[in-house]
Amino acid sequence: MNPYNTPPPSRPWWKTTPAVLGILALVALLGAFSFGLGFVVMIAAMVAVWVLPPWRRFAKIGATFGAFLLLTVGAGLGGQLDESGTKQPDVQAREDSKASAEAASSPTPAKVAKAADYTGKPLNEAEKLARSAGFTTGHHDAAEDDRSIIMRSGWTVCFQEADTAAKTIAFAAVKSDERCPGKDGGPLPWPKMPDVVGATYTSAVRNLKQAGIGLDDVTLDDVYLDIDTPTAEEAAEDGDEWRVCFQSPDAGAKVTSTTTVRLDLGRWSDADLVQDCPKAKDTTYKIPANDPDHDSGNSTGEDDGSASGGSSTSTGGSTGGGSVGTVHPGSFCSPQGATGVTRAGTPMVCGPGSDGRNRWRSS
Repeated sequence: MNPYNTPPPSRPWWKTTPAVLGILALVALLGAFSFGLGFVVMIAAMVAVWVLPPWRRFAKIGATFGAFLLLTVGAGLGGQLDESGTKQPDVQAREDSKASAEAASSPTPAKVAKAADYTGKPLNEAEKLARSAGFTTGHHDAAEDDRSIIMRSGWTVCFQEADTAAKTIAFAAVKSDERCPGKDGGPLPWPKMPDVVGATYTSAVRNLKQAGIGLDDVTLDDVYLDIDTPTAEEAAEDGDEWRVCFQSPDAGAKVTSTTTVRLDLGRWSDADLVQDCPKAKDTTYKIPANDPDHDSGNSTGEDDGSASGGSSTSTGGSTGGGSVGTVHPGSFCSPQGATGVTRAGTPMVCGPGSDGRNRWRSS
């Protein structure tokens, strides 16, 4: 037999490169669960790298460094690299023994650290602070509904129950836009809608605030077909002229985090001929002359403090004029050719709009 053609004897499987690589992978896996166990396996892996495979020197040095890196990564992913986990086992044991000896020689038992008060903080922030203080955390809904907590940043801590001996703390929280119940597991103290129908906007806002309802939850609407809905700032500016004609929800109803509070407003002053709400919203015109079906020969227009009538039309499409006082751009108007001004003083004229119907347009 030719000795040059004889294949080299096979190496045992535990001396092969795959076996050594498997030991290196085991370092990261065990390090994720226990830093001490991962450290022991790392030492074994380093020995195996230098003894078992027929690698070159640089490869063995690289594998040794890799074993230490794998232990660090595995321990970091497993949360083992805290203040106590990064210490060597023998160093940790000596410190534990020293602490036990000091506690035994002390005339009084060591005080157990109390948990800080995290109530009022966002749940995610409270849990982070508690864990940094060495506590294991848990959480649940503080309301009787026992809802699942998904986005912890959107919940606020109402109550906490800490066990300082076991180093655990349980948080009871509600959604950030809710108020805390009277006790853990109790009903949420939803505010009740006050009766503000007939009140001025200024009084309605005051009653809503006293009931615990924020203005961010309030939607405004108008009750006339030809009056634009005011913004909250505009309504507050003339708060004694705007009146609440309709409200939603009804008085006494609970206003939850999903409830939309709506106030339907009408506006009049002491100079207006009509100083009352219509029977239903979006059924009448504040200024009768704005009604396309208005008969200008039989009625006069009215507005916030100025009212005038008088215009005539003739057959054959001819139109008459006449001022109807303050008007709103884009609103329906009649008769064609009538004039008016906006609240800002811009002259307006009644003429065909893009839809073919008469609307107030700048003259």
